[in-house]
Formats: sequence, C-alpha cells, structure tokens
Amino acid sequence: MSDYGELLATLPEDWKVLPIEEIGEVISGGTPSRGNSRYWKGSIPWVTPGEVTNIGSKYLRKTEEQISAEGLSQSGARLLPANSLLVTTRASLGAAVLNAAPATTNQGFKSIAFKDTFSPGYYFHWSRKLKPELERRASGTTFLEISGSQFRVIQVPVPPYEEQQTIAHVLDTLDIQIQRTEALIAKLEKVKEGLLHDLLTCGIDEYGRLRPSPEQAPELYKESPLGLIPREWSISSVGREFEIQLGKMLDAERNSGQMKPYLGNKAVQWGVIDIREVGQVRLTDSDVIKFRLVPGDLLVCEGGEIGRAALWEGQMDECYYQKALHRLRSKNNLSPRFMLQVLFLWGKRSTLSDYASQTSIAHLPKEKLEIVPVPVPSKHEQESIINVLQSHERTLKAESEALSEMHKIKSGLMDDLLTGRVRVTPLLDQAQATTPA
Repeated sequence: MSDYGELLATLPEDWKVLPIEEIGEVISGGTPSRGNSRYWKGSIPWVTPGEVTNIGSKYLRKTEEQISAEGLSQSGARLLPANSLLVTTRASLGAAVLNAAPATTNQGFKSIAFKDTFSPGYYFHWSRKLKPELERRASGTTFLEISGSQFRVIQVPVPPYEEQQTIAHVLDTLDIQIQRTEALIAKLEKVKEGLLHDLLTCGIDEYGRLRPSPEQAPELYKESPLGLIPREWSISSVGREFEIQLGKMLDAERNSGQMKPYLGNKAVQWGVIDIREVGQVRLTDSDVIKFRLVPGDLLVCEGGEIGRAALWEGQMDECYYQKALHRLRSKNNLSPRFMLQVLFLWGKRSTLSDYASQTSIAHLPKEKLEIVPVPVPSKHEQESIINVLQSHERTLKAESEALSEMHKIKSGLMDDLLTGRVRVTPLLDQAQATTPA
C-alpha cells in the first residue's frame, strides 16, 4: 500500500472514500491554434500551469491570456464552471487553484467540476495531499504527466458535506490571516527601505526628528563625495574608521595546529550569522590571535554578494573566519552597528560593485574597501539612527515570527482536520445549538 493509501486507511469510519470521477466531472484542457488570430484575445479566461504553480491564493481571478468563443469550439478546451478545481498534471504536478469565474485551461490540467454535494474548498485544501500520489501514478520521458484515466480513479475522502464546509472555513480563515500578515511584512520591508535611505542621507536632528530633505531645506546640507550630506556630518573612509583583516586561507593540506570553528561566506547573510554553517579548520597559535572574532566585529563578504554583512555578537564562545570575509573592527568614530546599516543601503544600491575587482569572479580586495568613503555623523546621532532602525526591525521580526508560527499551526491543522484526526463536529453542534428554531 502506498503512503497515500495508508493515509486514506486512517480516515474516520463514517467518512466515505470515492474516486475523483464520482465527486465531479474530470475535464481536460486544450489550446486553440496559434495560427488563427480569431481564436485569441477574446473574453474567455485561458489558464496555463505557470499561472497556478506559485499563485499563493485559493482563487484564480485573472489570466494572462483569453480565447474567443470560436477558439473554444475549435480546440479540445472546455469551459469550466466557477469553483472548479484546476490541478496541474503535466511537468509540474499537483499545483491547484479554484477558478473565481468560468474559465478554460490548456492541456497541462485535469480539472474537477464538482457535483452539488461536494465542497470545492475542502478539496482545494486536500489537493496538497495529492501531489505524492500524482507523482506515483505519472509517467513520461520528456516530462511527467498523469493521464485522465489515472486521475479519475484516484481515491479521495468524502466527509459529510457540512463537515467539508466547516473544515474549509477553518483553513480559509487561517489562510486569510497568513495573507494579511504577509502583506504587512511586505509593507514593513518597503517602509524599511525608505526609512534606511532617509536616515542615512538626512539623519536625525538635535530634536530627535528626521531632518527635512535637501529639496526642503538646502541650507542644512553640504556637498561631499557621497553627494549632499547634513552639514554636521563628516566624510571618512572605511580604512580610517576600521581595522580591516581578511580571513584565514583554508588549505586542508597545509593548515596545521588545533581544530577550531570558523565561518565561511555562506554563514554571513544580511544582518544574520547562521551558526549552522560553522565548519572546522586547523589553526596555529598565531592564527588564533589574528583571526579570532570578538563581539562588535563586522563581517563583510569579499566575494559572492559583495558587501553582504552581519555583526558578530558572540554567538559562540570561540570562532574564526575564512579568507572570503573581511573583518571590520572599529578604531575611530564609526559604530559597527551604524556601518552595518550603511552596508544595507549600499547593498540596495550595489554601491560596492564600483570598487570590486573584475577578474574571473568579482571580489572586493582590502585595498579597494579601505578607500570607500563613508558618512560619519556624531556618536549621538549614530545611536539615534540605529535605535529607530532597530525598533522597526523588531516589529518586522515579530511579524515574521508570527507568520512562521501561523504556517506551523496551519500545517498541523491541515493534517488533523483534512484526515478527520481532529473532528470539527463540535463546531457544527455549537452552530446548530445557536441557530434559532
């Protein structure tokens, strides 16, 4: 018995199991001839798998192309009623969506037009369970495809209709909350980008307010190698503000000494050091002195995504780093945390690419990094800017963590509700008890 068969075998005794062809009509798609312009640019939505694979929503409301009534009649396509389940069954298997309005598809789908006593919403959510079974039944040399005859006989659960609807409603409600949180995170990311630009070009005045822009108050700014900056700021360079040390060359045959943990380029992501990527390298006593990280060190990628950076805050008791990373250690007036924000902005603008050496692989040598100009506000203003950005970052992190938790809850709920492991019958009983006679 396949894993899918074992899943069906665990369903509640009062749930039926039926082949797909008994819960609705299975309808294939088609493509009108591209050579006849009369078949295209009509009013009938025509769906391709690429529009469904990463749609991220329950309903498809708009298609990239439309066909005409003549194109529909002269092809293998059929018009699907609204609330049909469109399932990709060629190349990309198992992506699914409900059509919000009557539509048709190309040959990459097998769609289900449901009978009245079956909930499209329930089977939309159940479609997440179908992919392994589709892959098991699929065949093909150029790409995998599942035939209509194979698709029709796949067994699916059939809870009582009211239970189908309640399960779909519970999962839809959670999906709506997830989508709202995703939209909020996207908005916060956009605000962060604008905030970063404004704070690192205009700064914060002595009253704790964002300075007016140069267009609003040109008298507050002066020319510099970085363009207009606040008159109170100075311009320095990375080399004057930081001791720059490129990391240890990793050579398994030549390295000697004790085994020590080290960070590579991959471990340094924007603002985050992934200690899951920590490796081991042999280091001599002199290497230990030279390449040991201390809290406050700023690690900057020398190659790959040039300038990608994160702050070492003592995530481990002892750690070192490899040659693909520059270590910036403050020696003057510029805070490493402030410099990290500057690097965030430069990353958005690809500023450091102007200083990269273009060999077989672009990289940022120490001598080029040293001469990059940097703005230097007062220590107090640097801290004020950092505080504003970190406060926004905390909000963004909290929403991201909430989103992650919602995804975990949804995954668990889908497993429990769709299979009847946890029944929604108490909700139905409660609804019936509160319904007026």
